[in-house]
Amino acid sequence: MQTIAFVGFGEAANAFVDGWGVQRRRLVKAFDIKTDNAMENVAAGKHADYLNARISGCTTLGEALDNADLVFSTVTADQALAAARNTAALIGPGAFYLDMNSCAPASKRAAAEAIEAAGARYVDVAVMSPALPLRHHAPLLVSGPHADEALVILENLDMRPALAEGPVGTASAIKMIRSIMVKGIEALVVECVLSATREGVDAVVLPSLEKTFPGFGWTERSAYMLERVMVHGTRRAAEMEEAARTAADLGLSGRMAQATAEWQKIVGALELGELSEAEKADYRLLAQKILARLD
Repeated sequence: MQTIAFVGFGEAANAFVDGWGVQRRRLVKAFDIKTDNAMENVAAGKHADYLNARISGCTTLGEALDNADLVFSTVTADQALAAARNTAALIGPGAFYLDMNSCAPASKRAAAEAIEAAGARYVDVAVMSPALPLRHHAPLLVSGPHADEALVILENLDMRPALAEGPVGTASAIKMIRSIMVKGIEALVVECVLSATREGVDAVVLPSLEKTFPGFGWTERSAYMLERVMVHGTRRAAEMEEAARTAADLGLSGRMAQATAEWQKIVGALELGELSEAEKADYRLLAQKILARLD
């Protein structure tokens, strides 16, 4: 039963803790930079997250890391390297640092350098599906020199890890390259459905796509994908910036991933995340809501 610290406490961290159950939660501490936000409602919202999850919310990173054997880094992709470097100054020798952020392999290797220099053990972890609804059973890929030990730790937490053989960056390369396609389809759906809705031809376009790609379920999937971009677009944009970097580091342009990041960023910045269940189920309502705000 390790003492567990979360650096960043958003949707994924909340989902994992919820899946572990009450007994494990008593050993969990967390620090999220939103508790330092100048806007009182943002800070209060994060403190409420700690309370609802029934974990120990900390006011400083050092407090969260004190005596922690196992550190989960679950911040946004653009903050992952900074989080690793800040943690490196405070983490205990021998502690495991599980970097679960959606970053390019080069970003993971830079983070690993900082953590390993502090005497801790860095593990590259890629979360291969949304944390909800699977919670702690979301599939994980693990790579790096401490991967075998991390597999045992994660399995003991009733999580679902698998080995991605190779150095730090291997698991993340798989995740990032896959995201070029997965998040790219989301961006295409956004542009296609918004265009079709504005022109008033969506009732023809989507059934036509269903004939071309039978079984995809374009009406339902369009609603789901629009909702994900509306709620998580800003975070997904940061991830796709890292995917673009992954492609660029491989000598490719990364243009498609960069274009995906732009759509994710545009919709995410509209801050339309408060959606009713009726809206979530209807792509037209979602598209109209985006178009109204864009106008």
